[in-house]
Amino acid sequence: MAESILFYLFGAIALTGAGTVIMARNPVYSALGMMSTLFSFAVFYIAHLAHFVAAVQVIVYAGAVMTLFLFVIMLIGVDRAEVRSEELPTQRRLVWGVLAVVLTTAAVVFNTSTWSWVTYPLAGQLPPVNGTIQNIAADLFTIWVLPFEAISLLLIIASIGAVVLAFFKPRPRKET
Repeated sequence: MAESILFYLFGAIALTGAGTVIMARNPVYSALGMMSTLFSFAVFYIAHLAHFVAAVQVIVYAGAVMTLFLFVIMLIGVDRAEVRSEELPTQRRLVWGVLAVVLTTAAVVFNTSTWSWVTYPLAGQLPPVNGTIQNIAADLFTIWVLPFEAISLLLIIASIGAVVLAFFKPRPRKET
């Protein structure tokens, strides 16, 4: 029951964040939507006993990569002035209502059911060893070395390209 509630709650958060990435007009809001989607995936990884992958998801993607994205966005420039007038007068009340529903649901789940983050039976069984650091490192440094390095090279090239585009100033054309 609790796993279903977590799945649907963080699934909705992930879908909302993905929709924000696509639909937001401001690139900073798109980056924040991507960050909420990445955090939701970290919760899914924890639910599937991939704690190391969840930690890497939060540290590397939601932390370092999103910082890099926001740095590049700010470097390119979001020079539009923000409109600070409140066009949706009921928005604050709606947010407080959604927050109250989420907190009430969390309180009901924590107080009425006996559940834990561990999804395997605890009666003398050991957890699965697929997601341990040793297994991940053995595969990463033997089978997946070339794709791992190719992706890191691609990210470096993309960030260098973004910096070059940020400093690119077109030359004025000579009219003949």
